[in-house]
Amino acid sequence: MRSSAIVRHACVYASVLLVLAACSASTPDPSGPVFDVRIKDFKVLPSSDSAPAGLVTLIVANTGPTTHEFVIVRTDLPDDGLPIGGDGLRVDEDGLEPVDEIDGIEDGTSGQVTVRLEPGRYVFFCNFQGHYLAGMHAAVEVMDDA
Repeated sequence: MRSSAIVRHACVYASVLLVLAACSASTPDPSGPVFDVRIKDFKVLPSSDSAPAGLVTLIVANTGPTTHEFVIVRTDLPDDGLPIGGDGLRVDEDGLEPVDEIDGIEDGTSGQVTVRLEPGRYVFFCNFQGHYLAGMHAAVEVMDDA
């Protein structure tokens, strides 16, 4: 009798887990053109140095070996010339025009963000301690379709 109660509880528990898994948030379908970016110690590697203006989905794959973040700013500064904050280890984002970011992309995973990009120059970078200074940045020019 006791073992049948354990089996019954195990079945209920497994059913609840299956329902929760089916209802969990999944990655939304991309909106607009897809622009791929690969990040790794210590590089940001966009699939192209130019992107279309308008609504664009950036899919950012982290090939490791650590967790990184992905920051997008619009600026005319060179990608290796962003202002460094008082800690001497991170970009001072206060004086820059922020677009969006993905806070943490673990090694071996991807993140995505859909943004509206106006024509101009953008810098992608990781702003974890020392990562930008080690070379985790790249510039992308956004071109008007017309």
